[in-house]
Amino acid sequence: MPSRPASAGDPSLDRIATVPNLISLIRILSIPVFVILLQRPRTEVVGLVVLVLVVSTDWVDGRIARRTGQVTNVGKILDPVADRLALASALVALTVRGVFPLWATLVVVVRDALLVAAGAILLLRRGVRLDVRWSGKIATFALMTGVPLIAWGEFDRFLAGPALVVGWPVFLAGLAIYLFTTMQYVRDARRAVGHRSV
Repeated sequence: MPSRPASAGDPSLDRIATVPNLISLIRILSIPVFVILLQRPRTEVVGLVVLVLVVSTDWVDGRIARRTGQVTNVGKILDPVADRLALASALVALTVRGVFPLWATLVVVVRDALLVAAGAILLLRRGVRLDVRWSGKIATFALMTGVPLIAWGEFDRFLAGPALVVGWPVFLAGLAIYLFTTMQYVRDARRAVGHRSV
């Protein structure tokens, strides 16, 4: 079952100061930078580059953690939090600029807020943490690929055609998987609660 007790009993999992965690922290601290840059026409391209760097380094921290044995409980939380904050912040910033429709941003932001709240309640009250599903990772990858492409198409009229033709289908596919994964997490939560109640 894709859920487990919050503590796995391995002391190495309780480490905080690791390279992967530092990378995740840098990604989070970079969010205000691209948000501010995206709001100004003269710096929007630079902001988009920073966003792409934040998105493209998503796999770096996880890969380093696995290959160097630096997987930690903090990292398991920090990495997806960095992903969600980056995605939500980019969508809000681009919606303010008129690049993204409000409904698309609301779907992602509300979904993430509810999922984080539910996960926190499950962890605090039941002592169970839901594992990240591969479908969720695929959805996040698709969304974080589609968002920069769509933004690039809006900012650079020369590349608008190719960027938007690719960006929107990728984003919408990611959104569909995102919602499907939400139902999977709800099912996982119910099973976890039932298992812990026995």
